[in-house]
Amino acid sequence: MPRTTALDPLFTAVNTAAFTDRHLANLAAGSLAAVRVPDFLDRQTCASALAALDRLPTADYDPAQVPTPILRFGPALNDYRVQQDGRLDAERYWRDAEAARAAWHRAGMRPDPITVSLARLGSAWGAAVTPATIGGRAVFGGTLREINAGALVHYDSITREFSAGLFDQEVVAQLAFNVWVAVPATGGATTVWRHRWEPADEQHRQAYGYQPQTVELCQRVSLRPEIGDGLLFNPANFHAVEPCPGQRRIAFALFLALTTNGQLIAWS
Repeated sequence: MPRTTALDPLFTAVNTAAFTDRHLANLAAGSLAAVRVPDFLDRQTCASALAALDRLPTADYDPAQVPTPILRFGPALNDYRVQQDGRLDAERYWRDAEAARAAWHRAGMRPDPITVSLARLGSAWGAAVTPATIGGRAVFGGTLREINAGALVHYDSITREFSAGLFDQEVVAQLAFNVWVAVPATGGATTVWRHRWEPADEQHRQAYGYQPQTVELCQRVSLRPEIGDGLLFNPANFHAVEPCPGQRRIAFALFLALTTNGQLIAWS
């Protein structure tokens, strides 16, 4: 059955001077597509963070798993999911998480873009953002991604990736946060579609994501980043990144979740 082409008037992208608790709640509820705060980080903070990147150990994803090159720093939990049973490869994850924390400390980013971002997001929510925990142990939060060749259409959902449960906290809704410290002059837009995973999508599987026809009839919003922009969206909606050949598109990123007791937790 073809998907409807009727538009949802609530599925819009909002530009605003600051994130608010209402923005976060509406994104969690699915009644907003995205919220962008221009100049979330000032130019000096972005320049300082960019200058420190050479002090971080970065690497590309395995091209067999991620066909478009994406340079990264910091462990993401879904990269440590054991395919056979969906559990976390805990030994490898905690080893890499501790190494990433040590490397981040050695890099000496001042101000720290992740610390600044979490403090402002906590102020918006009205309570501090705390790390997600597994067995009482705080997970790593705050990755770096340089996506110049684009990213496939995909979605992110910790509750689907680890369907047996992973965190000590119970997740109600997941949000994705990005803040850019380098942006291309052209290309590099983030597109979010009004579509969430359904079993029929698996016929369009492509590596870690999905072929474009999965969302070709779905409502969408596209946002091209500017330096210092902060962006929040619900990553259960399919999303992708447009290529920007020969240019640099660098963001710090993390996930947030609203929990059953009203907390905001963070991880990557």
